[in-house]
Amino acid sequence: MSKYIAESFYTCLFKITHNLQELTNEALQEIDSRKDGKVEVLDVKFNKRKTKSLAELQANKTQSKEEEVKEISSQKINENITSSIFNNIQDNKTSSLSIENKAFSERRKMPDRRKGYIQKAMIGDHKVYLHIGEYDDGRVGEIFIDTNKEGELVRSLMNNFAIAISLGLQYGVPLEEYVDAFINTKFEPSGKVKGNDRILSASSILDYLFRELAISYLGREDLAHTPSIKKTDQAEDSEENAQLIDVLKNITSKGF
Repeated sequence: MSKYIAESFYTCLFKITHNLQELTNEALQEIDSRKDGKVEVLDVKFNKRKTKSLAELQANKTQSKEEEVKEISSQKINENITSSIFNNIQDNKTSSLSIENKAFSERRKMPDRRKGYIQKAMIGDHKVYLHIGEYDDGRVGEIFIDTNKEGELVRSLMNNFAIAISLGLQYGVPLEEYVDAFINTKFEPSGKVKGNDRILSASSILDYLFRELAISYLGREDLAHTPSIKKTDQAEDSEENAQLIDVLKNITSKGF
């Protein structure tokens, strides 16, 4: 029984001859795929020879197969882990998108009888009436803006702007987004504000409007020009006072 094998390596130089009907690029490109060429061996050179033990070859084959099996199994495990992570990410994205789409696809209409308040102020020489409507839980759901000394074009634009903001609020757009977008907007009328004890000046009607909303409904004291009135020196409220406050919260506007 053989115990060793000998492997001899040679370099062979040969040529293949093809007969062509015409000399074109298409004919030259098809030469490699043709099988009618004549083969002629030009030179054969000896390179090297290797001898190996059959036992070592079999051991190497067994080891290589085991390594290949381990590599394949590890690849499958990695693929399974990757696919499970990817599926979890996709599921989370899908669920979050469905929640967001549901939040922005359903309109929460205002109640027929609603709470709210009207704030009158003067920005420069222009009177501005801000009408705010609330849901039962105290969240702002609609706004209306009335002005004087403005032309029909500006008044119509302000009315339609207020309607657009109201629809956005009813479809779930956070009030914070509007506040961040319109605070410090600059256009006329602007200047000193009269009639509002928390806002002393505004760079535009929109700046005044969303400052008022942010202070009243978001607690943004950083946007106010005067500190809020707080009774810090009083003793703790009794149970009756706490119940009275709860009743007042249910029947009065949060803006107060």
